[in-house]
Amino acid sequence: MIKFSNASVYNFENAIRGARNPMNSWDKIDSFYNEAGDYVLGENDLKLARGLCVAGSDHRKFMRQIFVSVDINAPMYWWKEYDTYKVGTAANSTSTMHKIHSKPIELADFSYDHLDAPTTQVLQNFINDIEKIRLTYNQTKDKGDWYKIIQLLPSSYNQLRTCTMNYENLVAMYHARKSHKLQEWHEFAKWVETLPYAEHLITTIK
Repeated sequence: MIKFSNASVYNFENAIRGARNPMNSWDKIDSFYNEAGDYVLGENDLKLARGLCVAGSDHRKFMRQIFVSVDINAPMYWWKEYDTYKVGTAANSTSTMHKIHSKPIELADFSYDHLDAPTTQVLQNFINDIEKIRLTYNQTKDKGDWYKIIQLLPSSYNQLRTCTMNYENLVAMYHARKSHKLQEWHEFAKWVETLPYAEHLITTIK
């Protein structure tokens, strides 16, 4: 399971202007803001952007200046792989360390979409046991009980992070992970495909 929310893409205008700096070709800028406030790439600017992307990472530096922010809710086993991408990305997560005891631990907190009914029941039984420990910890504040929760949590536990990245990051992530065995990466690739000009600047670029 993976969910995306509150996505925003920004700084297209500045990135395109900067892409024209090497040739002093600012007079050819034909992009504009539409009535909805979206930055629309004109024919000239889109041709330039596409050409720089195809030319390779050394030429498409403007892609590092197109920023994306998004909230991602995903299981810990997916976040372990996402954390491979450290350069140019940042994330603020909800805190398991500080808040795991503050609400009931329930099935909805986990990714179990690939489990059949009997296996889901195994997970539910396990969650029931962890929840008993949580209730005990809230009564006693015994750090030993807190450690039990932290160390018993399976990697299917979901965590919400607010992530920032740029279009150059997404080129690497999209092509490296779109065929990964984890379904969450397939969903990530589909989300990338919905971003502005993804077809021109991300999904067909390597």
